[in-house]
Amino acid sequence: MRTIRSERDIIKVRVHDGIVGLLYIGSMMLTNEYGFNYIYIALSVAILQILSPITKFCPVYTILNKLMPDTEPIQNGK
Repeated sequence: MRTIRSERDIIKVRVHDGIVGLLYIGSMMLTNEYGFNYIYIALSVAILQILSPITKFCPVYTILNKLMPDTEPIQNGK
């Protein structure tokens, strides 16, 4: 059964994608400027993204679910 997402749910997904993208870009810029010590930020974000479909946990969605309670919870561990 297909569910229709509200406009606020779509905004939540876009905000999530933006935050994750900023983490990647920020990590790459820090790595370029200060050395490979900052590549671990990108690696940890990538590992969390790979594991999130299995564990149903995403720290960014956890925060967004609390900040946007009028939307449907996404990846809340269920």
